[in-house]
Amino acid sequence: MLQSFAMASSGFRQRVFHVIFEADTPGAKAFDVALIAAILLSVTAVLLDSVGGVHARYGEAFYVVEWGFTVLFTVEYVARLWSIGNARGYARSFYGIVDLLGILPTYVSLLIPGAQYLLVVRILRVLRVFRVLRLMRYVGEADLLIDALRESRRKIVVFLFTVFALVVVFGSLMHLIEGPENGFDSIPISIYWAIVTMTTVGYGDISPHTALGRVLASFIMITGYGIIAVPTGIVTLELNAAVRRRAVTASACPECGAEGHSGEAVYCFRCGTHMYQARQSTD
Repeated sequence: MLQSFAMASSGFRQRVFHVIFEADTPGAKAFDVALIAAILLSVTAVLLDSVGGVHARYGEAFYVVEWGFTVLFTVEYVARLWSIGNARGYARSFYGIVDLLGILPTYVSLLIPGAQYLLVVRILRVLRVFRVLRLMRYVGEADLLIDALRESRRKIVVFLFTVFALVVVFGSLMHLIEGPENGFDSIPISIYWAIVTMTTVGYGDISPHTALGRVLASFIMITGYGIIAVPTGIVTLELNAAVRRRAVTASACPECGAEGHSGEAVYCFRCGTHMYQARQSTD
């Protein structure tokens, strides 16, 4: 009896996994479409509730709707953790973190009023629409982007330190050239001006008045245009390399839920689980 119950429970767990994590069956597609619709409706409710006039008139209704969606998404999150083999691995994944952030603000709002407006992070969950529309080449884009950022982090850190050194030098020079009489009261304020100028934001609250200061400002602006392209190029190169390393499919790992495996992949690229053995053991 116990063995029969365990087998039935295992079979039900596997069916729940296929419905929640896969997109190759009518039930799984219907689940994803319903989930995306619920996400969009919940985000719309949060946006409308932030409008003063709407909140004053329908605030209580939005409160009930918000908690209804939160309970729904909480049940879905728990079902994901229960149906997958490696719950801890999924909880630490991109989608796992986004799923958790999609429900936490409502509970936090019980202690910190206003925190529920952070629920707009739920909009990130519509990234699952790529599976529903069968745009399989984009299924693993989140993981590819994370891999690209991870591979380029050392270059980006060096780049940021270089930029920091430049703005300190430029800010110090501008403080020396312009001085307090032209609004550059201190080196930190001058560094702030250098950052605003180099990033081409240009608030205009501080500006050089001397000829030499304007020459330096022009040089910083031109330098800023060149600097902006550097991190983009670094990440783009790493992203292209990550894309070449694997051609993605819709297959999800039964153990950790990672998506975007190569069609010839034998092991999961995230947790190392043997894809076929894991499926056979759960069937």
